[in-house]
Amino acid sequence: MKKIRSRQLKFLFEFLFVITISLGFKAFAADDGEQVEPKQVELIIGQEKSEYVDFPLPRDPKYVSITRDEVVQTKINPARREIIFVPKAPGETSVIIRNEIGEVRARFTVKVTSHNKSKTVKELKEYLGDIEGLEIGIKGEDVYIGGKIIVPDDLGRVFALLEKYKDVIFLVELAPQTQLMIAKKMQDEIQKNVVKSVTVRVVNGVYWLEGVVDSDGKRTRAEAIAAAYLPNGVQSLATRHNAVSTTGTKVVIQNFINVNEESKPQPVPKMIKVSVQFVELTKDYNKIFGFKWVPLLGGDGGSISIGKTTTGGVTTQSNNTLAATISNLFPRLASAKSAGFARVIQSGVVITKDKIKATIKKQSKIPFSIGTGEFTKPMEATAGFSVDVTPTILQEEKIDLSLGIGVASTVGNPPEEINNQISTALVVKSKESAVVGGIVINKTSNGFDRDPPFGTPKFDESQGNVPLFSFLKSKSYISTRSQFVFFVTPELIESASDGTEEIKKKFRQRRR
Repeated sequence: MKKIRSRQLKFLFEFLFVITISLGFKAFAADDGEQVEPKQVELIIGQEKSEYVDFPLPRDPKYVSITRDEVVQTKINPARREIIFVPKAPGETSVIIRNEIGEVRARFTVKVTSHNKSKTVKELKEYLGDIEGLEIGIKGEDVYIGGKIIVPDDLGRVFALLEKYKDVIFLVELAPQTQLMIAKKMQDEIQKNVVKSVTVRVVNGVYWLEGVVDSDGKRTRAEAIAAAYLPNGVQSLATRHNAVSTTGTKVVIQNFINVNEESKPQPVPKMIKVSVQFVELTKDYNKIFGFKWVPLLGGDGGSISIGKTTTGGVTTQSNNTLAATISNLFPRLASAKSAGFARVIQSGVVITKDKIKATIKKQSKIPFSIGTGEFTKPMEATAGFSVDVTPTILQEEKIDLSLGIGVASTVGNPPEEINNQISTALVVKSKESAVVGGIVINKTSNGFDRDPPFGTPKFDESQGNVPLFSFLKSKSYISTRSQFVFFVTPELIESASDGTEEIKKKFRQRRR
């Protein structure tokens, strides 16, 4: 009986030992993570993948064990409970993550395959991997470049590289803080050059221009300034797709500026002072040279008679005393010169508005008569000048002048009217003078034996003044020169009162 009990107790102890060992193995297996279901992760070379867990991740990478680290590598972000798998080569491996006391908290079965786009992703990362905020990867069958770029100038590198890789999808946007910086620059430049009431803010990646201006031109200019501050890469992409300043279906710049046109008083038109001077110059020269020899025999002396006699001879007979006087026995020379000079200056000043015609007119009547006795007829000659001018203000203080000038003068006695007319158009700068036109008249004449020196001789035969002979020789030279010139000087003035002080000085009485 005792022997049977000892066997039963021995069997009981062996059974309990087996159970204890079994439970110990099960507990160890549970501690080793056999109860944690592995998660399948498939990767493509060149494409990273993130996995999130629901437990705190250790900061030390020694708690992450990788069976084949040549296939995949991991990065841990404890703050976000994120595990990033970085594929290195095709193959399969397992990744186990333990906590700080050694418990298995996650198990991953990772499979890495080679994709036909992997080479493209690798090359893009070599060129652009240092750009902050840029993401390069594969979605489905397409390679993409995405993310939010911090530095706008980096877009130039991206677009330069995309010229080679035409099939890569561009999904890059500017980072929010970068957009705020650009909006601040837009606002500062608009307020500096347009109006201070305009503001710029970013709403869902779109730049909103807001404020009130007083003209459509300022509204358009503000939008143009804002567009100039957009990164060149974004503008180039939009232009390439025939949608300048747009990204997708969203307009990059939204112009919400209101136009409140205020009625402004019309600016006072500028005045133009036009000065016209007429200068007439007359010169004459007269020269005469003559030779006169007219001896005269005069007096009541005796007489001598000579005749034939009855016999055929010659007889003479005298009465009274034979006496006579010869005057002007020696020849006389005559030479004379005469010259004259005259200058006539007439001027006029008129002030008018832009594109308004102005007229200056001055006339004087000179009376004279023709005929004698009962046939005398009174007449008059007119002298003076008239100016018609229409000025038009151009750029750079230049003035377009449409001119019509007429001058009437008199010459000789009785006076002879001479009329001169000029009609022209020219451009003259303010305060500068231009010669509008002029006429020159030259008249020369020569006379021979026409004007006897010392006047025409008169003889009184009743007194016995009879010339023995008459010898006259003369030459005359007459030269007359007449010319006139018009000068015109326009000047821009702010008011019709400008320049009155100069006129007052001319009429001010001078005291000695």
